[in-house]
Amino acid sequence: MGNGIAHVAALSGLDVVLTDLRPEALAQALATIGKNLDRQVQKGAVTESDRTAALGRITTASETRALGQCDIVIEAATEREEIKTAILKDLVPHLKPDAIIATNTSSISITRLAAVTDRPHRVIGMHFMNPVPVMKLVEVIRGIATDDATFGAVQALATRMGKTTAVAEDYPAFIVNRVLIPMINEAAYALMEGVGSVSAIDTAMKLGTNQPMGPLELGDFIGLDTCLAIMRVLQDGMGDSKYRPCPLLVKYVEAGWLGRKTKRGFYDYAEAVPRPTR
Repeated sequence: MGNGIAHVAALSGLDVVLTDLRPEALAQALATIGKNLDRQVQKGAVTESDRTAALGRITTASETRALGQCDIVIEAATEREEIKTAILKDLVPHLKPDAIIATNTSSISITRLAAVTDRPHRVIGMHFMNPVPVMKLVEVIRGIATDDATFGAVQALATRMGKTTAVAEDYPAFIVNRVLIPMINEAAYALMEGVGSVSAIDTAMKLGTNQPMGPLELGDFIGLDTCLAIMRVLQDGMGDSKYRPCPLLVKYVEAGWLGRKTKRGFYDYAEAVPRPTR
């Protein structure tokens, strides 16, 4: 997600500092951005000069102090609250007093994340969809303390990056994942209970509801660990048993079968044509 956000920001004319603790992750991010820009050039979506200029606007750093002169910082770490709060606490001392902090969280309370900073009024949710260069939507989520100036600045930034915004209230999982992740969880229940096979469930939902991916295939694409984390946020935040994570989903995550990123989830991706693992 981080490299995708850097990609669209740089392509829109913004100077970007891309940070990660691991230099190898930064090198991989730049390689991915370059490859994705090449694909856009081949499709005629951007020019070769646009590609060169965008890459020239991105610098990398392995320390948060490098973000000291940034006007807005977008946190895009994995969907675990303890990791995000640790990053925010480390980040704050290095920022300008008026810098905005946006979080790309897809489910965690903006109000709670903002509370660990020195500027809750300048913290906001900016949830990009994956893959960022392709997907048009950004959910914008105000915490209870987020002020109008921050909201307006982030709306303008999203527009500059070519995105359409949907404003969500600060409730668990917001709009997209409040609807989407329980569907994936329910598909896992249908699989566990023998209602249908992996391929039958995905085929039924693709052809029956005109979705480009079936829910189990989509879960693999998102990452089953992320799906499970969001279901737990929903269960804890809403206190409703309908958000109980499917035991089969839990089992897959415990096995390390996280989807495409581990080459195994509801599908086995070891071969050219993925095949169901169950």
